[in-house]
Amino acid sequence: MSEAKTPVLETRRLGVTFGGLHAVQDFNLSIYSGELVGLIGPNGAGKTTVFNLLTGVYVPTEGTVLLDGVPLNGKKVHQFVEAGVARTFQNIRLFHDMTVIENVKVAFTKDIHYGLLDSLLRTPKYWKAEAEITEKAMELLAICHLEDKANVLASSLPYGQQRKLEIARALGTNMKVLLLDEPAAGMNPTETAELLDCINTIRDQFGIAILLIEHDMSLVMNICERIQVIDYGQTIASGLPKEISNDPKVIAAYLGE
Repeated sequence: MSEAKTPVLETRRLGVTFGGLHAVQDFNLSIYSGELVGLIGPNGAGKTTVFNLLTGVYVPTEGTVLLDGVPLNGKKVHQFVEAGVARTFQNIRLFHDMTVIENVKVAFTKDIHYGLLDSLLRTPKYWKAEAEITEKAMELLAICHLEDKANVLASSLPYGQQRKLEIARALGTNMKVLLLDEPAAGMNPTETAELLDCINTIRDQFGIAILLIEHDMSLVMNICERIQVIDYGQTIASGLPKEISNDPKVIAAYLGE
């Protein structure tokens, strides 16, 4: 764990209610730079709802989300991204009619410093900025071993590579926290191994905090430093992988399925 005094991402008694139903309640989490934490639990336990609270999709009805100690409650989704929170989704959300590198370059929109006239006239300022963004995008594709696919359509990539492209695009937002929602879903063992290598490289190279939702317990136990387990919207266990795998409450609610 990082020696940082303030967690990169922290929640305090976080909760949300839909029509009287407590989807998530009293959820407390702290993640530090360079840490990779797993969030697991049965289907319908509230994991994706937590992600939606951490990214501004849902507004909490109680509690607080903090990034570097600064509350984010009430911020819009794009403000969460600008602050440094990025995510992937259960269902792949790529621009399928754009090339692989174009999908990544979209993440650098906030870094574009030329105007409409520069774009229309293709001024030196435009070409310089485009060259810089292209170089950054290629570096991210290389991390995910997709650099040789840069100019093909995203829709032509195999499923596992599309998943990695989503991660590369998320990296382009220059995030402090990366939330991965079931990144290995639908992958074969080879693709899962490649994904594991990609995630480890990202953590080691960028030193960011990563929160992972995943049902592949082999992946979770091999990659996560800590694991938090929720059921019916509440935390039922939190600890090291070995502790979680032997916890009677976790076995009864999830691992024993």
